Amino acid sequence: MTIATFFFFTALVAVATWLITRGGGEATDEGYFLAGRSLTGVFIAGSLLLTNLSTEQLIGLNAAAFDEGLSVMAWEVVAGISLVALALIFLPRYLKSGIATIPQLFQERYGSGVQIATTGIFVVAYMLILLPFVLYLGARGLSGMLQLESRLGLSEIQTLWTVIIFIAIVGGGYAIWGGLKAVAVSDTFNGAGLLIGGLLITYYTLNKVADGGTLFSAFTKIAEHDPDAFRSLGTMQEDVSWPTLFTGVLLLNFFYWSTNQQIIQRTFGAKNLAEGQKGVMLAAFFKICAPLILVVPGIAAAYLVDTDPAFAEVVDGKADKAYGALVASVLPEALGGFFAAVVVGSILSTFNSVLNSSATLFSLDIYKHHLRPEASTREVVITGQLCSFIVGLIAVILAPTLFYGREEIFGFFQKLNGVYFIPILAIMIAGMLHKKADGLSALTTLIVGLVIMAVGTFSGTTLFGSGYHFMAAVFVGLIALQMTLAALGLRRDEPYVQKDVGAVDLTPWRGAPYVGTGLILFAIGVYVFFAI
Repeated sequence: MTIATFFFFTALVAVATWLITRGGGEATDEGYFLAGRSLTGVFIAGSLLLTNLSTEQLIGLNAAAFDEGLSVMAWEVVAGISLVALALIFLPRYLKSGIATIPQLFQERYGSGVQIATTGIFVVAYMLILLPFVLYLGARGLSGMLQLESRLGLSEIQTLWTVIIFIAIVGGGYAIWGGLKAVAVSDTFNGAGLLIGGLLITYYTLNKVADGGTLFSAFTKIAEHDPDAFRSLGTMQEDVSWPTLFTGVLLLNFFYWSTNQQIIQRTFGAKNLAEGQKGVMLAAFFKICAPLILVVPGIAAAYLVDTDPAFAEVVDGKADKAYGALVASVLPEALGGFFAAVVVGSILSTFNSVLNSSATLFSLDIYKHHLRPEASTREVVITGQLCSFIVGLIAVILAPTLFYGREEIFGFFQKLNGVYFIPILAIMIAGMLHKKADGLSALTTLIVGLVIMAVGTFSGTTLFGSGYHFMAAVFVGLIALQMTLAALGLRRDEPYVQKDVGAVDLTPWRGAPYVGTGLILFAIGVYVFFAI
């Protein structure tokens, strides 16, 4: 029954996506890479959420909560604030330039050197860091949910390889042949399933903890067993201590939700600014509420390990097995197949979104812009599909190699992201602050930042006991470096002035400032509530 419902729901989403997107103009640059600039707020929100809510959150963040408790909700709640910044500050600028990629904005602001460099950084980072991480944790979670090792009669590593290859084949189909519109539509269907399924996991898990009592009694039992489980502010000994909320954690969130091509590409496909802002704000609300799905089950799993010997035996002390064990333990058999399909959908969402972004970056920013400016539309799309295939293939090969057997995977992943997040964000902000900063100053800052972050990350360098504080110090130092270089003569003759290319209607959503303020207060309120 579990396997049958898994394949049924997976096939249902694929068929529904094909029916909606067929004949949608994916053979054109704009149709394939930007969904024909036709996305409304609901599809933007759904795609933003599910592209993000993949295994790095669903399994990785619950694993972090298993070890450290509620304080890891920072990765979700602070994201809500970052999305407000995207809606109010960055999105109007992006849509004004009519860009399809972040490097195109750097081309306009700084010139070809920075554009080529950032394009290469994004594609390589997606191929070597993000995709292997998503594939590995996705395979780990799906194996636990469907109990694939025993069903297939394979070893742990053989099962991981099998699932990784399956995910790559199915996800590649969406991204390589469907383009961004197929990605966004399938994301929305799977997002609805993930929301329902995730809440069901939380409900059934709390029921198991309550053992006949009310859901609220489950929270009481967990808090009595571990008084620190629901503490919103992490201690100095934890990876996400409370001071990091104002340094590296904030910066990583800020980059991820305002400058990361893989995430914000769907906002470039908005039919107008108002729809884009509505979609981003809706996503922000759900991100602030996301700990119900992404953190609470991990906390409950830690309690069950201490109180349920059978569950503890399945988890075997490995935090990244906790979520899969919960699904197999608490959900009815039919619902287990449904939720496994939803999880596959979330994995596919991130996988195919990253492939689509990689194709967009290479095809538009490198191939068409520099290698073959005279290339036909069809040739550009085919080149993007080939790029997606190569990136996906390398990621499949690397996934088990990089992460198998490693502890604290989620924190390790975030620190790897910082290697390129911090330098790119620094030149973005410096370019906004100093209108005369030129391409050479930005390129120099970018290279220096990559070297410092790489050396610091792999040598374990910290500041005041935290690698996240080190990130913040490097970020401030890089902005100061670029400002200094500009003052010493590496600057434009005339201040940079952004031009409106008329790609979409830039009339803002009238309620955006008020909704944004409310969301920021909501995020702060969540922290205050669990801190007192």
